[in-house]
Amino acid sequence: MTDAATRPMAWSIRRELWENRALYIAPPAVAAVFLFGFLLSTVRLAHHIHAAADPDKQRAIVMAPFTFAAGLILMTAFIVAAFYCLDALYGERRDRSILFWKSLPVSDATAVLAKAAIPMVVLPPFIYIVIVVTQTIVLLLSTMALSGDNAALALLWTNVKFFQWSVALLYAAVVVTLWYAPIYAWLLLVSAWARRAAFLWAVLPLMTIGIFERMAFGTRYFYLILAERMTGWLTHGFLTRAQGRLPADPLTALAPIKFSTTPGLWIGLVFAAVFLALTVRLRRYRDPI
Repeated sequence: MTDAATRPMAWSIRRELWENRALYIAPPAVAAVFLFGFLLSTVRLAHHIHAAADPDKQRAIVMAPFTFAAGLILMTAFIVAAFYCLDALYGERRDRSILFWKSLPVSDATAVLAKAAIPMVVLPPFIYIVIVVTQTIVLLLSTMALSGDNAALALLWTNVKFFQWSVALLYAAVVVTLWYAPIYAWLLLVSAWARRAAFLWAVLPLMTIGIFERMAFGTRYFYLILAERMTGWLTHGFLTRAQGRLPADPLTALAPIKFSTTPGLWIGLVFAAVFLALTVRLRRYRDPI
């Protein structure tokens, strides 16, 4: 692909980042709040470690800040990405800026794919860096807090396999992105279609289908499908943890073959492609609100 062909896509992505600062402000802000809270909690970190006689509980206490930080930032990224997708096409029709953007030599496909690239391509590596930096600071703060306690410090550095966790996080970022692709594509489709209340149009049809199925047939298969789409990246992308314990080596919990052979992954990607194709068509013919 030539530079002339890629330039509209690159500039379209830059435009999205310029206009949606919450994408790269919210996750670091949440990480900063977490780090401040963790800094205050380090005063009693050694006490909590020694109060837990069970080695497994001690290990859980040491690892809790790392796993909580990763989960919190991932959840923040998903929320930010979801609301971005809902407003990405709806917002430009609402403020009529779509008339200006359509006057530029940028195709509807390029515009839509640039918006889809934000949650699926641009945001994941950025979130990965935020998590790794946050966990690095957590490790440094924990080390300083336990510097006078050799036993607790040894426990920290024995259990925190930072390189392995970083690799596992990179794998998780890819898994989450692929699994959530149909969700982002659906929200973009609704954003291109809705004339008002995009959030309700994204949620209410799904709720209506679930309620209708429950009332008419007494089943809840659709609800289970939605639940699987929200949490399936964890159950299919990673091996089941024994008795809820974190593995000593996180790389042993990765299940790339299991994930790549999961039918739900490929079905979801097909739906994502269909939703994006429909979104391109809607943007081409949808008028400003």
